[in-house]
Amino acid sequence: MAENCNHDCSGCDKDCGERKPTDFTEYLNQYSSVKKVIGVVSGKGGVGKSLVTSLLAVSAARKGLKTAILDADITGPSIPKAFGLKDKAYAVDQGIVPVKTGLGIDVMSLNLLIDNETDPVVWRGPIIAGTVKQFWTDVIWEDEDVMFIDMPPGTGDVTLTVFQSLPIDGLVIVTSPQELVGMIVEKAVKMAGLMNVPVLALVENMSYVQCPNCGEKIYPFGESRMAEMADKYKIRLAASLPIDPKLAEGCDRGRIEDFEGEWLDGIVEVIRNL
Repeated sequence: MAENCNHDCSGCDKDCGERKPTDFTEYLNQYSSVKKVIGVVSGKGGVGKSLVTSLLAVSAARKGLKTAILDADITGPSIPKAFGLKDKAYAVDQGIVPVKTGLGIDVMSLNLLIDNETDPVVWRGPIIAGTVKQFWTDVIWEDEDVMFIDMPPGTGDVTLTVFQSLPIDGLVIVTSPQELVGMIVEKAVKMAGLMNVPVLALVENMSYVQCPNCGEKIYPFGESRMAEMADKYKIRLAASLPIDPKLAEGCDRGRIEDFEGEWLDGIVEVIRNL
């Protein structure tokens, strides 16, 4: 213990045995219950992270799980559009009530709170991170079996805040076929390791095009390296998504819940059995 210690570590730069680690944990309010929390991350933007979040949530809901999405991409929220949500979240005495999709998925996103969804969010990092924490603490997440958190791209403030403050049970990393993204995946894997969060699955988006007539898969970016990457980073489960105009159209029209495909069902089963 340092001489003249007042037991307040917050303003002390001494490295002594009495220093207590800072606890950043944020807790749900008394009206909420979330059994499992899964982060959906990517090392860069534009790889389809929000699409994968949406498909995972829909797949989980179809399998009978009470499902929620926390949209942590505050400056670029796209989840409400994918689900065609027009209603706004509102506050009651107990907290903020999320908006439900057609399948009953509870969603909270900044675009469900602002008047005009195209208004830019020009906020500094601490305010954005604080908003994400409020989405966890102030929203009434009622009896959720699984919550998917759509992370912003990269390994910045919000990602660090979520890893430190929320009880993340596992991560799904989203990538695309280009060689550069392999390096980006490694950054995401290493950050997960630093924060002691397990990586459950790797999803390669835009992996192939499937011929509607014969079913042959064509790989416009070259043969998939997904299995190689999963083995390299010791990720036990990998899945690939096609380049499918129907998926893009579903997102644009707010009808992502109508998609047809079982690409991510294996990941949902892993999450169910955690």
